[in-house]
Amino acid sequence: MNVGRLARTVIHLQPGQIINRLVRRPPRLSGIAGAALACREAAGRWTIHAPHPASMLSETRFRFLAEERELDGAAGWNDPSASRLWIYNLHYFDDLLSPATDEKKLWHRELIERWIRENPPLKGAGWEPYPLSRRTVNWIVSALSGAPLPAGFLESLTIQGKVLRRSLEYHLRGNHLFVNAKALIFLGCFFDGPEAEEWLRCGLRIMAREANEQILADGGHFERSPMYHALLLEDMLDLVQLSRLFPSLLESYQADWCNKAAQMLDWLATMSHPDGEIGLFNDAAFHEARNLAALSKYGEELGLDVPKSRPSQAWLRDSGYIRLADGAWTALFDVAPVGPDYIPGHAHADTLSFELSLGVERIVTNGGTSTYENSPLRWAERATSSHATVEIDGKSSSEVWGSFRVGRRARPAGVTYSADATEAQASHDGYRFLTGKPVHERRVCVTGRLVRVTDTISSLGKHNAVARFPLHPSVDVEQRTDGGWLLRIGSGEIIAVRVEGAVDCDVVDGHFAPEFGIRLPRKVLTWQMSTPSLSVATIFEHVSK
Repeated sequence: MNVGRLARTVIHLQPGQIINRLVRRPPRLSGIAGAALACREAAGRWTIHAPHPASMLSETRFRFLAEERELDGAAGWNDPSASRLWIYNLHYFDDLLSPATDEKKLWHRELIERWIRENPPLKGAGWEPYPLSRRTVNWIVSALSGAPLPAGFLESLTIQGKVLRRSLEYHLRGNHLFVNAKALIFLGCFFDGPEAEEWLRCGLRIMAREANEQILADGGHFERSPMYHALLLEDMLDLVQLSRLFPSLLESYQADWCNKAAQMLDWLATMSHPDGEIGLFNDAAFHEARNLAALSKYGEELGLDVPKSRPSQAWLRDSGYIRLADGAWTALFDVAPVGPDYIPGHAHADTLSFELSLGVERIVTNGGTSTYENSPLRWAERATSSHATVEIDGKSSSEVWGSFRVGRRARPAGVTYSADATEAQASHDGYRFLTGKPVHERRVCVTGRLVRVTDTISSLGKHNAVARFPLHPSVDVEQRTDGGWLLRIGSGEIIAVRVEGAVDCDVVDGHFAPEFGIRLPRKVLTWQMSTPSLSVATIFEHVSK
């Protein structure tokens, strides 16, 4: 065990997290017994505004994370050969929100009955608080949208509510506790009676506190993952819709939830490339959350003030991201902390990384996320070497380890941003543990046909610095030029890249993980130099077809 790394990790935990880890106990069967609660009458019917991709391919076959599997027998709900995240997805029941719900009503009804029969209370992954929260909301949404209630539905949902209330994830906090609170609110509105009212009060109390902390003033989610931001934005939109169906219970919360959802939509617009998909910073992958177009449509149908044009803000000061644009160029620049100190589990060592698009085509991208399994692949995807930034002496700028741990963290400083939204600069101290305490400073300038990225390493000692510019898989390296390369993008446009100040430039093989379970080969432009003080400019120029 690396005691120092462990100490650098746990020192940031909040006292409440530590206490909850020590005192939390699994609920007892005796505490969750009892008859099904009665249901309240909703003021209308739920509308699925942002459908989820179909994941149920037959009565027994499912596709999650780019992997298809059969659900063979009761043991299949906890198949040890499947990844933990695949099993979680199986228990979410997201297919209840897919476009073909009418054609699958019988499948869905039988699947819910099967889950109840094959997952006895407190047994298996489906009873863990996070998948339980996701599933109960989806079951309730299905019922509120008019789907028939399967046998045992109300009894099982009542037990799940009792279990959730006794197992809230105070030890993790962050998006997990947010989702727990949302589920309690749904359960408290769906059911009637004193116990349901207590669930509702508890959920609303947690949501008020967590939403105010987790949704920053610029609208971004405090874990700094655009993917989780989009997931929680959908949660907030769901709460707005729920408030319309149960106005006597939630009307006083509706305005605040609408305002937060509108701010979150604006943030997502800023952090989406012109192709409409998110920037891949920290844990992020496509298709796990609804994209900007789907969530904007949901917001519009709820009557929210949805951004209709270019993002209204380019420097997201509170969350720490900058959008630079001029002409056809768009760059997203990460000047953010890795996340809240007490829950940086979805952080990557990607400080000062940037992503670049020309029109709707991506040129430079971060590595993405293909797995959460604790493995060399997970460690590599979180490392600085998988991102469009500078690595010093083969080390990551933040001490990412395990699946969801971070020891020492890079701290951004000196952020500047030009009034015309074309230039930004920042530095970080993530390498302060090395001899001479080297500091990486990056300036990104987007003007006309050029994008200039200037990297400076300041140190009292000698270090080896490597910059990587991972290309989107659709970008071809046409040829090597004097001091750079010619790139051809999918549309046929040519981009000339040259490096000023480095002596060793190369093209190496890399991988791009746009979705969980998918890794695509791609080329990575690199430069490196060993010197006490270094400044290198990398210039991208849009030449022509």
